[in-house]
Amino acid sequence: MFQAIPSNEEIREILVKRIERQKPEVGIVVGVIEPAGRRVVAHGQVVDGDSILEIGSITKVFTSLALADMVRRNEVALDDPAAKYLREDVRMPERNGKSITLLDLATHRSGLPANFSVDDFCTLPRDPGSEYEYSNVGAGLLGQILAHRAGTDYEGLIRTRITEPLGMPDTAITLSPAMEQRMATGHDAMLAAVGNSDLPTHLAGAGALRSSANDMLTFLEAFLGYKETPLAAAMKSMLEVRRPAGQIEIGLSWFIYSTTDGRTIAGHEGATLGFSSFAAYDPKERVGVVVLSNSARQGVGDIGLHLLNPKPPTQRTAIHVDPQLLDNYTGRYQVTPNLVLEVTRDGDRLFTQGFAQVNGQTMALPKFELFAEGEKDFFATVADHQITFETGSDGRATSLILHKGGRDMMAPRLR
Repeated sequence: MFQAIPSNEEIREILVKRIERQKPEVGIVVGVIEPAGRRVVAHGQVVDGDSILEIGSITKVFTSLALADMVRRNEVALDDPAAKYLREDVRMPERNGKSITLLDLATHRSGLPANFSVDDFCTLPRDPGSEYEYSNVGAGLLGQILAHRAGTDYEGLIRTRITEPLGMPDTAITLSPAMEQRMATGHDAMLAAVGNSDLPTHLAGAGALRSSANDMLTFLEAFLGYKETPLAAAMKSMLEVRRPAGQIEIGLSWFIYSTTDGRTIAGHEGATLGFSSFAAYDPKERVGVVVLSNSARQGVGDIGLHLLNPKPPTQRTAIHVDPQLLDNYTGRYQVTPNLVLEVTRDGDRLFTQGFAQVNGQTMALPKFELFAEGEKDFFATVADHQITFETGSDGRATSLILHKGGRDMMAPRLR
């Protein structure tokens, strides 16, 4: 049974715990849309509902919404080859006679790797459409294709097709003077202030947009039917396409999660060198959440998923395990195409640190300790993350399962 989204006081308590070890210049803002209306809760002196922050890969949802709208208008088709809309001098790779389609680009099944130049196409490692692999360049290419088909640039496409019709004046790539005054300063994983991210044109559709919590709530209002819009049919169609994406599913850019009580949540995380973001909604219960932070230190998706699928916190107790056993778990594990976890041992203590690929650069995430609650089960205290190691006959870990935000993510061990 659906439980109501926690109160403002409960949300604020979550935010205080999350950033209590961070600088005063770091903040998190949460926006909630529900049948009773919308509300915004912020912690930190530098962000509120009107602050402008980078939303990173949530941009991909806007790109795919533009695709769905253009399909509805019969301007393109999901199964159109991407090469159909490229310059004649740009050759799209194929494999076994199969072409990359617009649907492949929107569902990360193109076979294109995560990051490389659009002019540096390579041989595909697998047939287009056969397997999921997250690709920023694929999403960026989709944005370029749609903009070219519409006779404009990517920012013009999003403005005329989405943000202007929905009344979202604070969502753009180029900062207006009013937006510039409210632009938050981003902070990297070490909490050092960083400048704004300016993605190259070929990656704009993958992660270039900036927005505010209030604008993103307007966006979710339309998906939930609280706001009348000519985009309603296109928005609905984004979840009608379902493809496997690791342990979950993906529609047109929206990742689709199943809750503990059988509901469906559509969501997407975002990260840049100085910001982290998350937006999600439950179409059945007509509730949605947006979480934005001006810190890349930790993702905020677990906060958003918890608010949509609240569960009583599990009381965890650390136990002592043989320090020699910990050697079986050290190593590097591939969680996603853009995230590797490194597990290390220091005496009788086990630590993990993430290394993320963001906009073509490697970003080191904070290192934190893991506490044993079983011989193969460990938990962190700085966030609601747990890790289960899977071992072979020799006792050495072959993979791990990262339990985060209601998701179980399998990560094979790297040699």
